[in-house]
This record gives sequence, structure tokens and C-alpha cells, in this order.
Amino acid sequence: MSTLTEKAPAVSRGGAAALTAALLTACVAFQLNASMLSPALVTMGEELGTDQAAIGLSQTWFFTTAALFSLFLPRLSDVVGRKRILVIMMLLTAVGSVVAALAPNIGWLFAGRIIQGISGPTVPLALLMLRSAVPNPRRYGVLMGLILAVNGGVAGVDSFLGGYLAENHGFRSIFWFMVVLAVLAAAAVALLTRESKPQAGTKMDWRGVFFIVVAVGALLTALNEAAKLVSGIDPATVILSLVLLAVSAAAFYGFWSTEKRVAEPMVQLEHLRQRATWAPLLTTVLTMTGIFAVINGIVPAYVQAAGPGFGVGPTQTALLILTPYALLGWIFGPISGRLAPVWGYNKVLRIGMLGSVAALLVIVFFGMDSLPMMVAGTSLLGIMYAGTANIMLNGLGVVLSPAGNPGFLPGMNAGAFNLGAGLSFLVLPAVLVGTSSLGDRASYVTVVVVGLLITVAAFAASLLIPKPVDAEVK
Repeated sequence: MSTLTEKAPAVSRGGAAALTAALLTACVAFQLNASMLSPALVTMGEELGTDQAAIGLSQTWFFTTAALFSLFLPRLSDVVGRKRILVIMMLLTAVGSVVAALAPNIGWLFAGRIIQGISGPTVPLALLMLRSAVPNPRRYGVLMGLILAVNGGVAGVDSFLGGYLAENHGFRSIFWFMVVLAVLAAAAVALLTRESKPQAGTKMDWRGVFFIVVAVGALLTALNEAAKLVSGIDPATVILSLVLLAVSAAAFYGFWSTEKRVAEPMVQLEHLRQRATWAPLLTTVLTMTGIFAVINGIVPAYVQAAGPGFGVGPTQTALLILTPYALLGWIFGPISGRLAPVWGYNKVLRIGMLGSVAALLVIVFFGMDSLPMMVAGTSLLGIMYAGTANIMLNGLGVVLSPAGNPGFLPGMNAGAFNLGAGLSFLVLPAVLVGTSSLGDRASYVTVVVVGLLITVAAFAASLLIPKPVDAEVK
């Protein structure tokens, strides 16, 4: 198995600490863009004089553009320099934050959020830089876990800080906070990291980039449109979704044809046929589809529902459900990262997957009738998914990437995370609506069971992922 083995001198422990601090700052800057606005969406709509649907669409466009940039920026960074690309990403994120902070209307907010989307591949790029500088599997595993723990939320502080700033200083203060942190991240990366460009001199396959971006962009937009059908069938939405799917299919065909002909392709097609590529991507998509909407939508909605749920307010729901989930993910991320090179990445991943199945079982059989058991189930999900499975899925995208194209699999894996998230919010709410005739409680139980079954399928897919030999202690 060909894996990522860049031959670069390792940094000292002090250098690794400085490098990790810089990369962690960049990852926090990205994560705040992704999660800090969640409690401020109502305030944003009020201050901009628009409805929540439009505000929600600005969030959708951020995540969509983040996914699209993730497809090719890691590859571009291999060619022109990872440090250079990450600094540019952070500076443009700051620019997008300024545009959003000064937005006089929803249109300018859209523009700002789209520009901020360039921060999408921050995490895979940070892992590639870390892997290049820290070849020791044990040290890399610990630092990888520390960085990836941010991916599940900044220990819950991001949501509370966003809510506090919005309530006391308006939503624009959140974007100004993002500006400061993005500039600090750019400075830290510029001063504390070193350049690495393993594919220097390689020509960038921009035609391939065009086709894959159109293909994935059309597919994600089709999923977003199809999600609207949960509330009722609209012929125009159905037609638009089908057209977008057709565009996506045509673009995928164009991408495949281009990659077969070009001398220096963005993706070598033989890599797509290898289990080291499609197995982790399939596992990522299925895992996200089964879990993401459960913890970020279904469970909070059930807890707040007065009828079948517990009638808990939004702030208390965050305290009881979302904060423990994020905090435990933050704590256990470095632990699972430390264990991965010793026990094996795949073994730790499967422990996390089985633990996530167990957490969903706790929610289904006990959490629906008991708030303390619901808290226990979601807390276990924080340990096993956010702090273990999620860490391993991101890590495997780096350590299984082919040596001749190290940015390829991390970028595709980032796209798989976004695709799975989109599918999760399409499939699970559709199940909730489709089973509403069974009664509120039964429909919620059915949704979590469907998420559980998809997660079991993800575990089965994980059994096909090959062992990343070079990343583990012999």
C-alpha cells in the first residue's frame, strides 16, 4: 500500500509545539465560521430584516463552498506550497468576515459567507502539514487528535460565545471576532510553520478541477433542494433537483474522461479503484449520514418538544446535549489519536463506530423516556463519534493518501463529510415527516433507528479499509 511518506527533516519538540499551536489556531478560526453563528441566526434575520429561510441559505452556501474548495485546494497546496495556501485561506477568510460584518443586506451576507467558504479545507491541509513535519507515528497521532478535536466544536464554547455576542452586541460582533482570529491564524501560520510542497513543478489539472467542482456542487445543491420536499411536494423543486442531478452526472463523466487523457491528472483513476480510496470515503459518507442530523437536529428537537419530548428550552438543551457532546469530543480526541498508531487506526475507528451504535441504542431504548439517559446517550456519542470515529476518519484520509498525490484523498474525504452531512439532513427529516402518522414519539424513534441502521452499514464499510502500515508503530 502506497501511503504518504514525505522525506522532510522532522521538527524538534519545541518546533512541533509551535507548529501545532499555529495549525490549531487556523482550525479554530475555521470551526468558528462553521458553528459560532448557530445561536445567532434569529438575531441575524431580525437585524437584516429578512426571514430565517434566507439566513439558513447563507449557512448552506458557506458549507457548500467549503466543500468545493476542499476538493482542489489540498492538491494545489502540494504544488505551490501548503503554508502559502493556508495563509491565503486565512486572509481571505478575514476578508469574507469583514464583508459579512459590514453587510447592509442579505445579499452582502451571502457574499461574505461564500468568501469565508475558502476556509473549508483548513483541517485536511493542517494534517498534511503536520504529517510532513512530524513523521514519528506516536507524536503525530497525539497532535492529530488534538487538532481534529476542534472539528466537533470548540468544547461548546463557540456556541455560547456566539449567543452571548449576538445577544449583547449584535450578530456583526461575531464576524469581527472571526476577523481577529483569522488574522491571528494567518500570522501564526506565516511565522511558526515551514513550507512544504511535495509536488512542486507539477502542472495543476484545472480542467479536472472545473468538472469535479461542478459535479459535486450540483450534487450538493440538488440535495439541498430535495430537502425542501420534506415539507411537501413542489413540482418546480422536483424539476430543479432532477436537472441538477443530471448536470452532476454529466460533470462527473467529464471529470472521468478528462482524468483519463491529461498527462498530470488531478486524480489518477487507478487510485479511485483502490480500497484505500473508496472504502474510507464510503465509510465517511455513511457515518455522517447516520449520525450528523441525529445529534445536530433530531435529538435537540425532541428534547425541546413539549409533546413527545421533555419541553426543555434552547439554552438548556445546549447545556445538556450539545456542550457535553462537544466537550467530551475535545477531551477524547487526543486520546484516540495517541492510541491510533499503537492499536491501529482501523481498530480505534471500529471501536468508535461500535460505541456510536451503542450510544444510538441508548437513545432509542432509554433516552426517549428519560432526559438523564438521553444526556448519557449523547455524551457517549460525543466520546465515540466526535472524539474517536470522526478523528480516525479524518486521520485515515491523510495516512492512506497515495505518496504521489498526498492532497488528493484528504480533499475528497472533506467532500465526503459534507456530502454525508447533506444526505443526513435530507434522509432523516424525510423519515420523520414520512412516519408522522405513527405519532410524534414513534416517528422520532423511527428516525433514530434509521440513523442506527445506516451507522451499522458504516461499520461494515469500515471493515474494508486497508491498514495504513506506515502510520502505525511496527
